[in-house]
Amino acid sequence: MCGIAGFSLFDYQEGNTTTLEAMGQAIYHRGPDASGTYLDEKIGLCHRRLSILDLTEAGNQPMYSADGNLVIVFNGEIYNFLELRAELEQQGVSFKSHTDTEVILALYAREGVQCLEKLNGMFAFALWDITKQELFIARDRLGKKPLYYYSQDGRFAFGSEIKAILALDNIPREVRLDAAYDFFAYQYVPDPKSIFKHIHKLPPAHYMLLNKDGFTVHEYWDLSFKNTSHQSEEAHKTQLKSLLEKVTKQRMVSDVPLGAFLSGGVDSSGVVAMMAEASDSPVKTCTIGFDDKAFNEADFAREIAEKYKTEHHEYTVHQNVAERLEHIVSFFDEPFADPSLVPTFFVSELARKAVTVALAGDGGDEMFAGYEKYTTDDIENKLRSKFPEALRKNLFPTLAHVAGILPGSVGRKGKSLLNSLAHDPAMGFYITNSMMTDEMWSNLVKPDVAAQLKNYHPSQYTIDAYNKADGPDHLSKILYTDIKTYMTGDILVKVDRMSMAHSLEVRAPILDYQVAEFAASVPSNQKFRDGEKKYLLKEVFKPFIPDSLLYRKKMGFSTPLDEWFRGELKTTTEVKLLKSNAGLHSVFDETKILSIWNEHQSNTKDHGIVLWSMLMFEMWYEKYAA
Repeated sequence: MCGIAGFSLFDYQEGNTTTLEAMGQAIYHRGPDASGTYLDEKIGLCHRRLSILDLTEAGNQPMYSADGNLVIVFNGEIYNFLELRAELEQQGVSFKSHTDTEVILALYAREGVQCLEKLNGMFAFALWDITKQELFIARDRLGKKPLYYYSQDGRFAFGSEIKAILALDNIPREVRLDAAYDFFAYQYVPDPKSIFKHIHKLPPAHYMLLNKDGFTVHEYWDLSFKNTSHQSEEAHKTQLKSLLEKVTKQRMVSDVPLGAFLSGGVDSSGVVAMMAEASDSPVKTCTIGFDDKAFNEADFAREIAEKYKTEHHEYTVHQNVAERLEHIVSFFDEPFADPSLVPTFFVSELARKAVTVALAGDGGDEMFAGYEKYTTDDIENKLRSKFPEALRKNLFPTLAHVAGILPGSVGRKGKSLLNSLAHDPAMGFYITNSMMTDEMWSNLVKPDVAAQLKNYHPSQYTIDAYNKADGPDHLSKILYTDIKTYMTGDILVKVDRMSMAHSLEVRAPILDYQVAEFAASVPSNQKFRDGEKKYLLKEVFKPFIPDSLLYRKKMGFSTPLDEWFRGELKTTTEVKLLKSNAGLHSVFDETKILSIWNEHQSNTKDHGIVLWSMLMFEMWYEKYAA
């Protein structure tokens, strides 16, 4: 696990070795063990190394091919590198190191960009082909590892994080308003945008080719739901169990201490069970708890730890979030507001004291329909089908307005439901899951910003993904949508930034692309059955996890936001949001911010999610945009 960055010298004299070292220093936390640079007349590359495989200097980067014609900087892990290495050795290739990096070089030398079809892992890399004078940049299929790039007026630079690009001179920091709108709707900025106008994300499953004529971006893989398997449920259970055992074992290859995140939920418990079955020694497990019992899963995690006799580490987040929040948020160089970033930071900090690599349960909810929102969506669609479209579109918005007048959660939920039912399934899915309603946005946004965005709405991101999905039914379409949007833009970003803040590598077996392809082939009624979420995955894990944990209500890494803003975050938030020069005021009317702040403080309404998004935006703005 590492950090990479670099720049083009084709059309602009960007800098020298000192410049590359500054880019690397900006992402030092991603790789504190070693650093290296490469510079010629056309390309500059830099690398920060977190040593995981082959801890010797032979594993340092940039790494060169045997003939010296290829140079690579690589972030991530290739889980099938041993198999690929064996195949290449049979073809006469010899290796100097025991790294997966060298395998990528050898595979590219034989197959060019088609090498991506054989790589199974989480990765972002930049490979400079000196003979072809072409830079090949690629990102893994599901987007575990990040890659940003800057392009403007002949300049080109890239990095694992935006802060590496911002280390260059005179990088414009103009905020992209539609991306800001996206952020408040989703709590993250969706790819391929970034919050900055001229900085972009290379989407997952895409690669880029850069040469003297410019650059092109290509998609090399997509997840398809159209080929539904007709095998029996029992056959699917057997196949999934075998596959999960295989990919978990692959992710346990490490030359440094390895453990697991354990939340007490289905996915992380299942991964720990698989690890325990495959390991000859106790698995190291790490759990985060909260003082507030409503948000605390530590007892459930402890039950799994005791069952598998793990070496268990536990940390409780007491009321001390305000003291460290600014530091925590600084690792996100564009605004990000999933509140579970806080416990993810702390569990990563805890894990790093014991291990350098941790396995996690990410991916199970998106692949196998585990979120509560899928239950909500199922109910909404059943209701939607009972009313004529004309009636829903013409009457329900009025009924929603009436429901909004009702006090408390009843009115709020009724309004959201009726607004969703007034639209088609794709738009309804967006409305139900948006973190800021159109009404709240319209109330807060400044008139001049609203005028600039009058032809834009964040729902297009969700609708485009939904319409691209090739699944046979609505559930398959929203699972595809979440995998391409929420999982990539939120879940994986959160885990990457918070783990790398502590130089910790996180691997997610359920996010193996083979598991994703298998899950996409499973009929929807084996994933979501009669209201039972993650049906097939639970059936696989049933022998390993007690029913009391397997079928309890999902909690996830939740945080008590409403209480925080009336308690320990009150002073911090007042200072950040209500000051006259707040960057947030470039988007929102300060009098409207004050209004919802007062409503929250008086307990008239709960605005915890909106206030959290605004606080995250302001903290980001002060650090990176001011």
